[in-house]
Amino acid sequence: MPLYSIFDPTMIILIPAIIISFWAQTKVNSNYEKYSKVRIVNGYTGQQIARMMLDEAGLWDVRIEVINSKLGDHYDPSSKILRLSPEVYSGSTISSAGIAAHEVGHAIQHKEEYKPLTIRNSIVPVVNLGSSLSWILFFLGIFLGFKGLTTLGILLFSLVVIFQLITLPVEFDASTRALSILKSRGILYGDETRGAEKVLNAAAMTYVAATLMAVSQLIRLIAISNKDD
Repeated sequence: MPLYSIFDPTMIILIPAIIISFWAQTKVNSNYEKYSKVRIVNGYTGQQIARMMLDEAGLWDVRIEVINSKLGDHYDPSSKILRLSPEVYSGSTISSAGIAAHEVGHAIQHKEEYKPLTIRNSIVPVVNLGSSLSWILFFLGIFLGFKGLTTLGILLFSLVVIFQLITLPVEFDASTRALSILKSRGILYGDETRGAEKVLNAAAMTYVAATLMAVSQLIRLIAISNKDD
């Protein structure tokens, strides 16, 4: 059985997802750069906003740390640490406010045991294993002519798709929470809130793009498998 190269005809299945991914990343970068130059009226830094929101949510035990990675901001539920990039941690801009608030949204989800987040966190180890082994088993099955290995590879990659699908409501909900608090708490005003919404919406599109890419890859694997029968 031939081992398909990366130039096989099924690659065309990925083209729409690749285009959307490129567009989404461009949108994120442009919105982030634009609103990282616009200071907010009240002058709060991302760290101050995050700490304020965490304390008001009763999350006094969640620490805030700096992570030296641009747009690497995230909340770690296992250690209850909110990690912010230097620009977000120290910045007093619309971008830093929106991103810091979004990550606090994840911390609040964790506290409230938001179901999609709980499910996503619980399957992370299995998804990591599936992501690592799926392609190896898939192409090994094709090379050796073992349909069972090919099918197992597809099933394992399906876990990645499920993970991406669950991630969408998690990310959209965190942004909704963030914008609601920023507005109701008076942290951002008028155009500032709309600017933060543009930053977070652009970021959300990268998750949509990642999901489309995962689904497209799954369809491609199935197509290759059927073609090889």
